Formats: sequence, C-alpha cells, structure tokens
Amino acid sequence: MTSPEQTGRLDRGDGTELAWARLPGRGPTVVFLGGFRSDMEGSKALALRDACAARGQAFLRFDYSGHGISGGAFEEGGIGIWARDAATLIGRLVEGPMLLAGSSMGGWIALLMLREFGARVVGLIGIAAAPDFTKRLMWPSFSPEQQRTIREEGVLLVESPYGPPVPITRHLIEDGAKNLVLEEAISFSGPVRLLQGMQDREVPWQTATDLAQAITGADIRILLVKDGDHRLSREEDLALLVRTLDDILEKKAGGAAP
Repeated sequence: MTSPEQTGRLDRGDGTELAWARLPGRGPTVVFLGGFRSDMEGSKALALRDACAARGQAFLRFDYSGHGISGGAFEEGGIGIWARDAATLIGRLVEGPMLLAGSSMGGWIALLMLREFGARVVGLIGIAAAPDFTKRLMWPSFSPEQQRTIREEGVLLVESPYGPPVPITRHLIEDGAKNLVLEEAISFSGPVRLLQGMQDREVPWQTATDLAQAITGADIRILLVKDGDHRLSREEDLALLVRTLDDILEKKAGGAAP
C-alpha cells in the first residue's frame, strides 16, 4: 500500500518557512517545480502526485517563498531566491536521483537545479517551460513608460488574466538577468520532454524549440498541443503529462530504485 503524503514546513535559514509535501517511494524522486505566482495545489502538481502514488514513486512538491502557503513576500522574491528555495528543499528532502518536472517558470528553475545537482538529475519534463522569461518575454512586452516605471519606482502592477494585478519589481528583472540559462549550451544527456501549447499567449511555442536546441543531449522530444493554452490543465493535457512521466520512468528501468 502506498504511504500517505507527508507535509511540513522548512525554515530556509532566515526565518522564512517553505511549505512542502512529499510521497515516499522508489526512485528517482519526481520533483514538481511550479510556475510564477502558482502553488503546489495546482492541477498539474496533483496529477503528478496521484500518478506517482499509483506507481509507488517518490514525489515532492512545494511552494517557493511568497507563493502558496510558504512564508515571505512575493515582491521580495526573484528567480535566484526561488531557485535557492528549491535547492534547499531538494537538498533536505530528496535522496538519490531525481526527475524534474517544471511548469512555466518552473522550467527555468529546473534548469538551474540541473546546474546545482548535476548527475543526480536523470530526466526533465517542461510544461510550457519559460527559461529566461524576464529578459526574453516580460521586459520586451512592456512599453517604454512601463519600463521607466520599473527602473525609477521599483515596481509595476501588471494586469493578469489569472487573478489580481501582479507586482513586477526591478529586482525580479535584474535578478532574472543574473540567472539566464539559454545564453550558452545546457549540458544534459538524459531524456527531455517539452510539452507546449500552440495557443499559449504567455510563452510562444517556439520557446520549446529554442530550449531543445540549447540542450546538448539527443533524447529530446517536443510535444506540441495545437489547441493547448499556457496552463495545459485540461483533462487531456493532464493525461498527456502523466503518460510522458510514465514513459520516462519506464525508460529509467521502470522507476526502480538505484
């Protein structure tokens, strides 16, 4: 019988507590990395959790600082801070090899985790992965006036189709520029699967091809969903995600423990 999901909070060292949930099980551990302003209760995180539970596969999901039920203020965060949050949690809660599944911004964080943990990463899944989005997508989308507001006032409130206006800070833009991953080749030979909706208004589907070209390995597949949007959270999208996970785990000797 699959063990119940464990939950907890981890002080990252400065009094800010990071919320997490994990399933014990066989390796490699599947680690879900959520998106910008998202949390670990989203449909993709839960679909992967349920799939791992059914397999007896180890699984970890969590909230970055300023996200979900973790402590900290969103406005004080940035790519580097959220990557350190992820590295702290993975370092404390994951043993052995891992398969990283990153949604949107989580795809960027996953690539930073690849730098951090190297050979322990045995597979990557990107779901509308958005590496370097602060430079490639966000900053160019702002008008000169909006860019000036960010530079001079330090924050810009941007309307969002998913909820309240989002504060975009100068720190977010500047910190993003310090953590770019597509400026050079990404050395990784494990299986990579990139799920991407062609109706995605936030992340152009060509981003997936740019990422595939940047990764040095040959075992890379781009799975385009012609009518898929950025969230890829419809029932059929989640089924594709679970099939993709199963395919990689079967490729890794059925997800057997190392």
